[in-house]
Amino acid sequence: MRQLTKPFLFLSLLLAGASLAPRPVTASLLPVREGLASYYGPKFHGKCCTASGETVNMYSLTAAHRTLPFGSRVRVTNLRNRRSIVVRINDRGPYYGSRIIDLSKTAFDRIALKDKGVIKVRLDLISVPNRRAELPVIPAMFMPDLRP
Repeated sequence: MRQLTKPFLFLSLLLAGASLAPRPVTASLLPVREGLASYYGPKFHGKCCTASGETVNMYSLTAAHRTLPFGSRVRVTNLRNRRSIVVRINDRGPYYGSRIIDLSKTAFDRIALKDKGVIKVRLDLISVPNRRAELPVIPAMFMPDLRP
């Protein structure tokens, strides 16, 4: 019985790991490509923590998105003046109205007019993190004995 358990367990772990393989960078990861963007600023700066566990930093080029994996890089383009910036997703949100992304104050200021608080933007997915690094390591005790 024990001899059958190891290969079965190995196969189960292997199949579970296959589902964690990195997804190709496609538009399907970014369901909403145009919409409203806002920013987070001094009220949250230095507070713990973003959904990814980082301290909130309004001076970094980061953003909050509802579904993209943490570490994804997104080009955010202001549709009015065509200025753009690349940000890294490190938080979840926004959860207010029809906004599709919350930018750090610095990222927002680089593409928006100073008197604006919400702007219309287009999002272009540049990259997603390599998920292979997150695959579980299979202990040797679960590896099948392949000796002849």
